[in-house]
Amino acid sequence: MYQNSYAEQLAENFNECRVRERMALEHAIQLLDTAKCEGPRSRAAIEALDFVSTLWNAFIHDLVEPGNDLPGVLRAELISVGLWIIKEAGQIRCGNSGNFDALIEVCSMIRDGLR
Repeated sequence: MYQNSYAEQLAENFNECRVRERMALEHAIQLLDTAKCEGPRSRAAIEALDFVSTLWNAFIHDLVEPGNDLPGVLRAELISVGLWIIKEAGQIRCGNSGNFDALIEVCSMIRDGLR
């Protein structure tokens, strides 16, 4: 019987995590696109902004963990991006912005970088 080595199992798990992260970002992008069409005060906007904020909070939580293997500079950059996304989502939620395009663009770039 063939057994995967520990390194192979870690690599598979890593790849599965990246797939789930891409799927979550894709879902966020779809929600943001719908919210953009329906407007910043719509139910779709509330759902999209809540989802994207929760998602990036989870990403940031993972990025600050000592066991995260990403290079420190990349982690810091992703944390900065995440904080900006959360702040921008808050600005839209408060009616100070309607910049869904920027959120969609940044989430799309991060999603594409996970391939």
